Amino acid sequence: MAKKYPRDMVGYGKRLGPVFDKWPNNSKLALQIVLNYEEGGESCVLHGDKYSETFLSEIIDAQPVKGRHMNMESLYEYGSRRGFWRIYKLFMEREIPFTIFGVATALEKNKDVCEAIRKSSLGKTPIEVACHGLKWIDYQNVSKAVEKKHMNMAIKSIQKSIGERPLGWYTGRCSPNTLDLVMEEGGFLYCSDSYSDDIPYWEKRGNKKQLIVPYTLDNNDMKFLTNQGFNNGEQFYTYLKDSFDTLYNESETPKIMSLGLHCRIIGRPGRMQSLKRFLDYVSKHKDVWICRRIDIAKYWIKNHTIK
Repeated sequence: MAKKYPRDMVGYGKRLGPVFDKWPNNSKLALQIVLNYEEGGESCVLHGDKYSETFLSEIIDAQPVKGRHMNMESLYEYGSRRGFWRIYKLFMEREIPFTIFGVATALEKNKDVCEAIRKSSLGKTPIEVACHGLKWIDYQNVSKAVEKKHMNMAIKSIQKSIGERPLGWYTGRCSPNTLDLVMEEGGFLYCSDSYSDDIPYWEKRGNKKQLIVPYTLDNNDMKFLTNQGFNNGEQFYTYLKDSFDTLYNESETPKIMSLGLHCRIIGRPGRMQSLKRFLDYVSKHKDVWICRRIDIAKYWIKNHTIK
């Protein structure tokens, strides 16, 4: 007998999704903004890596350097020194809740950022920190044992830095073992290592189940730093607006619009205005639920749990 194909190519299919009419507060669309905090967790010889980082910087198609790559290091430092605070100020002023995909070793290196995150829980705009791994590296060819060790170390690190354990997981550059490890660990309400849908869904492994809250690589400022990506803020704004309009108007099954941001990318002055313009556009729609990823997960678990 042929082995069962391991990928789900159907999903909700023609049903479009589970039967539900609105998100909380009768909202037609859930807008979920992620800020990736990776600065200080990237590949660097100072971190014990053989080569410098090559991914997602202003140096397009950067090549690995065996020693310290000072330009690369300073480009990442911009995100933690300046970019984070520019974005944080905007979201706090507009009372926009958001999720941080936090690399554990990156957060360890900036106590001021961690303090700001902790203090947010006392105000009107609480920030969620989901775990973005121990280090911001590619786990494709990392052994399952090492990846598991890194996962456990990352959980403990974020719990120490932020004051509570993360309930969401997103590796990003994940491996074929990542979801199994998330499910084996058992403490995550959701995993976001998927781009396969516009609404949450459940993954089952035997008697275990795991909620998946899909993420995005297209509504993402990372495309400012890739070939054939966004050349300017106008392109970014237009793409986000078009995505928002499509999902907002698909009222037969309310959707999630994920928006991915990075401190060192959108935090640059020339890109921030496009984000502000998009938020201005969203504010004209009253029936939009702007929320954290953990809020979506808790809502889904309460209303759409499977046996």
